[in-house]
Amino acid sequence: MIALDREAEFAVLRIDRPAALNALSFDLIRDLGDAIARAETSGARALIVTGAGDKAFCAGADVQELRGRDLVAQREGAELGQAVFARLDRLAIPSIALVNGYAFGGGMELALACTFRLAQPHAKFALPEIKLGLIPGYGGTQRLPRLVGVGRALELVMSGRSVGADEALSIGLVQRIVAREEGIDAAFAFARSFSGFGLRALQFARDAVLRGAETPLVEGLRIEADLSTLAYRTADAEEGMRAFVEKRPPAFQDR
Repeated sequence: MIALDREAEFAVLRIDRPAALNALSFDLIRDLGDAIARAETSGARALIVTGAGDKAFCAGADVQELRGRDLVAQREGAELGQAVFARLDRLAIPSIALVNGYAFGGGMELALACTFRLAQPHAKFALPEIKLGLIPGYGGTQRLPRLVGVGRALELVMSGRSVGADEALSIGLVQRIVAREEGIDAAFAFARSFSGFGLRALQFARDAVLRGAETPLVEGLRIEADLSTLAYRTADAEEGMRAFVEKRPPAFQDR
């Protein structure tokens, strides 16, 4: 099951299937999409995504469901996973994957779709589909090279090997390694480093970086100019500049 709770100013989404290492069935992926949509309208400042238990964030797809399906069903399955993870990728609020164990296959692709990734020391990442005669289908071949570069992504996808927390940090796959005993509080602390700013400005900043990364520099600069101009038109920008002049903390209203 997918559990969505409100904790302090954050929405917390947990994949709650620990007996199966939080593996993703197709029904669970649909429920995941519904939970992401609810989180977006919950008034939360950020979304934390994690797995129940202490062994796995998400160990990937439920392999039993993948067997014996015709080509149409296989294509529909890939498009379902891509659509749900794209909804997370485009979420209006920042998202943070707290990887508390195995993040394999679809689990790693889920983490890749989040804005940020934190890893506990025992976390392991892998796209092992090649070992089944398959390739990633929920966005792994596209999002991974944008994070770690084409060469590293090819090596990980084509070998299927796992990456520990230290290597994940060194190649830019995760932002930080956080202590296991800190639990969800580590994600809250990370989120609070930016969640007090206006959500509109945070969304514009993220869009400028991610959209620009997929274009030539000249086009990226146009994107930046467009979004920075839009930011000036928000009430939060006026409040932020007024607060600076008045030497007081700003009171952003996300407008």
